[in-house]
Amino acid sequence: MSEVLVIAGERLARYGFGNGHPWGPDRHAAFYREFEARGLARRCNVEDTRMATLEELELFHTPQYLDFLRGRSQAGFGYLDGGDTPVFPGVFEAASDVVGGTLEAAAAIMTGKARRAFVPIAGLHHAGRGGAAGFCALNDCGIAIEWLRKTYGLSRIAYIDIDAHHGDGVFYGFEGDPQVIFADIHEDGRFLYPGTGSTDERGTGAAAGTKLNVPLAPGSDDAAFAPAWAQVLRHLESFEPEFLLLQCGADSIAGDPLTHLALSSEAHGRAARDLTQLAERLGHGRVLATGGGGYNRQNIAEGWNAVVEGLFG
Repeated sequence: MSEVLVIAGERLARYGFGNGHPWGPDRHAAFYREFEARGLARRCNVEDTRMATLEELELFHTPQYLDFLRGRSQAGFGYLDGGDTPVFPGVFEAASDVVGGTLEAAAAIMTGKARRAFVPIAGLHHAGRGGAAGFCALNDCGIAIEWLRKTYGLSRIAYIDIDAHHGDGVFYGFEGDPQVIFADIHEDGRFLYPGTGSTDERGTGAAAGTKLNVPLAPGSDDAAFAPAWAQVLRHLESFEPEFLLLQCGADSIAGDPLTHLALSSEAHGRAARDLTQLAERLGHGRVLATGGGGYNRQNIAEGWNAVVEGLFG
């Protein structure tokens, strides 16, 4: 039994938009070819996803939004938001498969079937409780956080995000929740969608201080990432989280067509490695990584596989 589980397969790959959309279904193949080439498919357990249940989706999303999403999915055309997230026939089922994959990975970690896990087509961090946004029909990260609390009674869950875009759906979904420790390094919102995640957004009410946002200037490279990442690690260690959920979007790597950061894939590998070591120091070892964004296929291949390698510690 490998200590690292990877959720992958054709069902997971279905979540993608056609007609030249940056988030195409070929993103999964870009990851998987390199995954096999590096010999990681032999080192990891690889399993298929499952479809999340309506009850699981309602842990984070409103019933009204889920009804809307189902209706649009059946109609098969239009948009789920103001124009970023197109409808395709079966988008509800495809997005539910993404959520199911993240929950399967979380369950494997919590039951001891795996120590750590990676889900490439996942990390849909823009969807809010009541709507889609930014290519994200459902928010598997938010659902996983609620599911872990409900199913296993966890009270300190850390969400860490190194995607170039701010994880606004997760941040605002838990902005006032002191049980969710949030840390996000992203391109400054003055230059990039969704325009949020300033340093003064630290959580509200009882959650004040539990949230950390570290915006980086366009063009920031690994040298700029290093002190920001050190800040994230200090923030996490101060709360001793019981579970670490990493969104490792490859769009923060240099050469992405939609963003302006200049990290290397090594930054992603380092993040996974450091979180793995932190989880081991905390005594539980629990790290679940999701692929997130990324629209340069070579960056996806290199960045996400660096994460898988990092999960071996």
